[in-house]
Amino acid sequence: MQIVVRLDVMLARRKMRSRDLADRVGITEANLSLLKSGKVKGVRFETLAAICAALECQPGDLLEAVDDGAKAADEATAG
Repeated sequence: MQIVVRLDVMLARRKMRSRDLADRVGITEANLSLLKSGKVKGVRFETLAAICAALECQPGDLLEAVDDGAKAADEATAG
């Protein structure tokens, strides 16, 4: 099981740029980029709450638990 970050999907739905979200949340664009790519080991609840407030969404809209086999299948069909 793996946690997949769907932040890019929510940004697109809200028609918001990463730069604008980073400014609203108070984090750097670099850190937001790392979060979007899933290359972080954790996120503070305070940061997650600020992102959810800015995007008017729930944490479950941003994070998804995916079976490792399902993720590999999704990547194979996307390429």
